[in-house]
Amino acid sequence: MKFAPNFVFGTATSSYQIEGAHDEGGRTPSIWDTFCDTDGKVFEKHNGDVACDHYHRFEEDIQHIKQLGVDTYRFSIAWPRIFPSKGQFNPEGMAFYKTLATRLQEEGIKPAVTLYHWDLPMWAHEEGGWVNRDSVDWFLDFARVCFEELDGIVDSWITHNEPWCAGFLSYHLGQHAPGHTDMNEAVRAVHHMLLSHGKAVEMLKGEFNSATPIGITLNLAPKYAKTDSINDQIAMNNADGYANRWFLDPIFKGQYPVDMMNLFSKYVHTYDFIHAGDLATISTPCDFFGINFYSRNLVEFSAASDFLHKDAYSDYDKTGMGWDIAPSEFKDLIRRLRAEYTDLPIYITENGAAFDDQLVDGKIHDQNRIDYVAQHLQAVSDLNDEGMNIAGYYLWSLLDNFEWSFGYDKRFGIIYVDFDTQERIWKDSAHWYANVIQTHKAALPQEA
Repeated sequence: MKFAPNFVFGTATSSYQIEGAHDEGGRTPSIWDTFCDTDGKVFEKHNGDVACDHYHRFEEDIQHIKQLGVDTYRFSIAWPRIFPSKGQFNPEGMAFYKTLATRLQEEGIKPAVTLYHWDLPMWAHEEGGWVNRDSVDWFLDFARVCFEELDGIVDSWITHNEPWCAGFLSYHLGQHAPGHTDMNEAVRAVHHMLLSHGKAVEMLKGEFNSATPIGITLNLAPKYAKTDSINDQIAMNNADGYANRWFLDPIFKGQYPVDMMNLFSKYVHTYDFIHAGDLATISTPCDFFGINFYSRNLVEFSAASDFLHKDAYSDYDKTGMGWDIAPSEFKDLIRRLRAEYTDLPIYITENGAAFDDQLVDGKIHDQNRIDYVAQHLQAVSDLNDEGMNIAGYYLWSLLDNFEWSFGYDKRFGIIYVDFDTQERIWKDSAHWYANVIQTHKAALPQEA
């Protein structure tokens, strides 16, 4: 595999998954704190109260990031640290991120900052959360202070991480906080997230006149029909509309897919929450497009399912999450995005895998993770040979961490974390990734 001189290698985390310090520094609860305390929602009722204790150990973690040799580190900002209550800015919360970003810069690591990675403050949830259109204004208040305080030391901004998860998985399927199962709520929540994205982009470029690149990250999974039958083709179309087009179309085409609006209208009896001008705002041009890619889905027709599709059996090799390992389908996805949606630079803002890592004699031999990442990096290299303009790759995740509803049962990290002692141990995959980066840099033309 080979990469252009300006290709960037990174690694990524998110605030609730690693920070801990859930009641320190002025932070108040998020919807995830509450969700974790609800019986039956999270594996063994695990929570992010301590997580990787990154809030206290960030200096140590920065040294690990530096040793990896990555160009950039992606992290998110915990909204409840910045606004612990409505309209109340907390300078102590902001100081943590200012220190973190500054220290990264001092170590030659570019900070890529995600504003929203799912930790909505409970005060916002109690006023309707993302279902309430006022959430757009609350998010803009949050974005504004982040831009004011951090724009000079941040290398790039991402408005939202995976609105499918924060919207449909959280408000429709109920598997993520706040755990609701209401499609009408979910569609409204997604609309307000996308609208807040567009308005934040407008704010950074307009009000702040900033040249810092800004984009959004979607989790995209290509859908394939189990058979060539008409029914399975319908299933594939609807699965794609639910997971992919409902987000891609408004961002890049300024419209929601009408076939899905029709399908959703069984639950969404009016689309009056879409105001005049909203879609023009949502499709405000960005500087790059972030994609989180993990897997593909094989689907088949199901008359019993709301949207007429369900997952079909697949004989692909699987990760520890039970997800298909599908680097060639990743290529299909990127080619489709180029053909149908955008010519913006693409960053793979997350890619990685959970496996059942075993600590043996102080080492973790995770060849399966190395193989997974190698296959996807090779795919990136191949795609760039085709002119697909993938500008960078962030391996998920730097650390084993709180894996949402799976608690600490699933490990995505390239660095093992002993959650009892907080010891960090490099897995074989971390050494391998560091070597990939070092080899790439060694091949670059040396500056005179």
